[in-house]
Amino acid sequence: MRQFTAVVNPTAGGSTGAATLLHLARLLREAGAELETEYSHSLAHAQDIARRAGERGRIVLAVGGDGIAGGIGGALSGTGTVLGLVPAGRGNDFARALKLPADPADPAALADLLLHAEPRPVDTIEVESAVHPRTVVLGSVYAGVDAVANRHANHARLLRGAASYYAGGLRAVTTWRAADYRVTVDGTEHTHRGYTVVAANSPYYGSGRLIAPDARVDDGLLDVVMIREAPRRLFFALMNELRTGAHIHRPEVRVLRGRELRIEANRPVPYGADGEVDATLPVTLRVRPGDLPVLY
Repeated sequence: MRQFTAVVNPTAGGSTGAATLLHLARLLREAGAELETEYSHSLAHAQDIARRAGERGRIVLAVGGDGIAGGIGGALSGTGTVLGLVPAGRGNDFARALKLPADPADPAALADLLLHAEPRPVDTIEVESAVHPRTVVLGSVYAGVDAVANRHANHARLLRGAASYYAGGLRAVTTWRAADYRVTVDGTEHTHRGYTVVAANSPYYGSGRLIAPDARVDDGLLDVVMIREAPRRLFFALMNELRTGAHIHRPEVRVLRGRELRIEANRPVPYGADGEVDATLPVTLRVRPGDLPVLY
C-alpha cells in the first residue's frame, strides 16, 4: 500500500490546511495507506522535509496553496519522487489545472485519486536570476502589475480567494506605470511596453484567472502572455475577461510559445512565481519537460 508524507503549510488558506488534511487522512488510513504528517515553518523547511521523504521512497503530499505546491514541486523536480496535491490555499491554481477534486467538505474523491491514480509526468519551470541562481516552480512566472497585485492579495486580511486577487489587482493598476520590456523567446527578441509578461506552464493564476487558456502542463512549452499598455478602463475590462480567457482575443494581448525565455525591463519590475513574490527582473526561464511525476 502507498506510503505518504504530508507536508502542511499551517497558515495556508486561513489555516485550513490542517483541517483539510484531517478528514483526508482518515480516509487514506482506513484504506490501508501509511501517512505521516509534517508541519513546515517556512517554504525552505517544507522543501527539506519533502526531499528527505522522497529519499525514503515516500509519496509527498503538498498541503496548502500554490506557494507550497510550487515550492515542494520545484524541490522534487528531477528526483523521481511522486508528488500529490491537497488543495487548501488561497488560489490552488496548479491543482485546478490538474482538475483535482478540491471540495474540503467531501475529501473522498481526492482520497480515491491519491490511493489509485498512476503518476503522470508534468513540466516544471527553472528560474534563474541574480537573486535566485536556480529555483524551480510549477505553474507560472509573472513580471509586472500582477506581481504587485499578488503581493497585495497575500497581505489581505479581510478577503480570500479570487476576491483578494481582484482587489489586489485594482489597487496595483491604479499606481502602475507601463514598463518597457525586452522579451527573448528561444533566441528571438521581442519589445513590449505594457502591464505584464506571464510565462505560463499552467492555464491558471490569481485564484482561477485563465491567463493562458491553451497552456498545458505536459507539452514541454511555456505560453508567454504579454499585455501591452492601454487605458486603465480597458485593463479593468480585461481583468474581468480573465475569468473566461476571452482576453487573448484582444489586440492588446500577444501570446508566444517557447522553451526558454528571458525577461528584462527598463526599470526595476517585480516578478513572482506560484504565489510568491520576492525578486525583480531580469530573469531567465527554462522549461523542464516531464520532470515531475504527479498524481492526477
